[in-house]
Parts: sequence; C-alpha cells; structure tokens
Amino acid sequence: MISVVLAEDQALVLGALAALLSLESDITIVARVGDGQAALDAVRTHRPDILLSDIEMPKLTGLDVAEALTREKASTKVFIVTTFGRAGYLRRAMDAGVRGYLLKDTPSEVLAAAIRKVAAGGRAIAPELAEAAWDAPSNPLSDRERAVLRHADEGCSNKDIARMLDLSPGTVRNYLSEASTKLGAASRIEAARIARNKGWL
Repeated sequence: MISVVLAEDQALVLGALAALLSLESDITIVARVGDGQAALDAVRTHRPDILLSDIEMPKLTGLDVAEALTREKASTKVFIVTTFGRAGYLRRAMDAGVRGYLLKDTPSEVLAAAIRKVAAGGRAIAPELAEAAWDAPSNPLSDRERAVLRHADEGCSNKDIARMLDLSPGTVRNYLSEASTKLGAASRIEAARIARNKGWL
C-alpha cells in the first residue's frame, strides 16, 4: 500500500481528493490536514510514502514544507497538486526536491498513476509545464525577502510584518527596498505582484 498525507486548505477540495484516492485499492490516506504546519507535523508523525500538497496554504506553503523535509532528509516524497501553472512555481518546487507536480484539473486516474510513479522513485510533472520550467529565470529573492513580500502582499504594514517575523520595522523596510530593486518595481505592491505572477512568492 502507498500511504499518503493530504494537505489542502480548501475543505471541499480536500474531501474530493480523499474520496477519489480512496477508490484506489493500493493507496491509503493516513491523514488529512488544512495547513502547511499541520502537513509537516503529520509527515513527521506518520512518515508516509507521499505528501500530496497544495502550494498556497496557511502557516507554511507546500514548497516551504518540501524544503523542510529535504533539509530533514525525510523519506517522504512530496507531490504538489495546484492551480498554479506558472513556471516559477515549478522551478521552485524542483529546487525544493518535489517529485510530482500536477494541476488540479488533472483527471483522477492520471493523478493516481502519477502517485504510483513517484512512490516507485520516479518523477511526475505536468508535461505542459516541464519545458517552460527549464527556461524560467531563477528566483532572485532571498527567503527573508520572499517572506516579507508575502506578508506585504497580504496587506500587512511594516510594523505588523516586523512583529510576525521578529524583525525591526527598519529591517523590514530594507528587505522590501531590496526586493523592489531586484524586481525593478516602484513600490512594495508592484514588487509583490511581479513576484507572485512569476511564481516567486
């Protein structure tokens, strides 16, 4: 049996994925969670073969979780299922050690076959995205710049961001300025928009 932890913050999508995969005789769902931190905790607890995760989730993104599991040298293979078809996201996913990357409109039988392939040690990447990812420019933002920009994109003030990331407001301002310069943006809002459109947040 292939053991799977499902991580998805939209309850309807999470339920649908669980229902579809439960129809497969060789796949078993060992946990269903709704945010990135819970996904990381569930993988540490259950040590599944596969973590099937969205990218955008509360607390930690699916890519943050993949990076953490790679650092921990976990045996669990990360498989991303997302609406984000941008090459920048796939490039980041590949750099983070993700083994599977499909879009949410993928037929369930294709997803199940891809999970089997990844569990067996292979890779499964949406063919329409794979070629574009090789040509995608590298993300110029540091982890800290990305975190600050992500909060700015959510409408947080510098003071709020400083409190959440345990930084001074001046340091937050410097990170936002650096990120804007790297992206050729005139403001933090424009910088966040550019980074998100390229899949760098």
